[in-house]
Amino acid sequence: MSEAPALPAGVHLLERGWLSSNNIVLIGPDSTALVDSGYCTHTAQTLALVQGVLGERPLDQLANTHLHSDHCGGNAGLQDRYPLLQTLIPPGHAAQVQDWDATALSYAPTGQSCPRFSIDALLLPGQEVNLAGELWQVHAAAGHDPHSVILFHAPSRTLISADALWENGFGVVFPVLDGIEAFDDVAMTLDLIESLGARCVIPGHGRAFSDVDQALRYARRRLEGFAANPTKHGMYAAKVLLKFRLLELQQCELGELIQWALASAYFRKLHQLLGIDVSLSVWVDQLTNDLVTSKAAVRQGTRVVNL
Repeated sequence: MSEAPALPAGVHLLERGWLSSNNIVLIGPDSTALVDSGYCTHTAQTLALVQGVLGERPLDQLANTHLHSDHCGGNAGLQDRYPLLQTLIPPGHAAQVQDWDATALSYAPTGQSCPRFSIDALLLPGQEVNLAGELWQVHAAAGHDPHSVILFHAPSRTLISADALWENGFGVVFPVLDGIEAFDDVAMTLDLIESLGARCVIPGHGRAFSDVDQALRYARRRLEGFAANPTKHGMYAAKVLLKFRLLELQQCELGELIQWALASAYFRKLHQLLGIDVSLSVWVDQLTNDLVTSKAAVRQGTRVVNL
């Protein structure tokens, strides 16, 4: 594995665990910005990390690449801490944020949390946005989320790729879980990323990387496997949702995980979509065993503990 690339001046990556997305702090001579704010249960840590980079300076702008709970769950806390903060989001769910529709925003169906926040402006694909005094291109990046954007700083060839591209893959293709074909959208987004010719990629999760060609090759192979076998993607999505819950709780009774899955619209939908031939409760038990086998969790009697 190659070393992580040096980041441009004024760009600071706060690499987080998988419950919270990475935070990217941008510092200019006259203003500051943050891209993505992590999950709500990590808000205190997010505030401390951001202040650790900014020092006595205020945070002026907050931009969300998309509105999954692990990328915007800290928005409300940051808005409370910095009253003059300007918050920018992609346009696709602007009305739902203003009305706070937790179902349309995916928080209720996934069984995840996100405190209500306000917005001030939009990240419009095809335009540029001034963040901390630098212009970043805004590109639509459908696939993982139909309304996601990625941000590209042309002078330094730095790409903030969100969950459209990681060093070892990409995020769950959530529209597919709703029965919407979106694997082609992932392919087009990967083609877009290749066309940008980035020198440095800062993903939504994991370290920054410079071997973009290798990451794209891996992502395309993974995409081909999912497209050829959608059941494989569905099973992967179910384990990701279960693991996310474990990351949030750290440990819980198996019965608590089962009750959470029963209340999650996405889990019920996946159970039906994949034609699972056992009850949802039994399926969650089986998925938990898969997480244990892959050393993502451990069982201690009736309790499940995150690893």
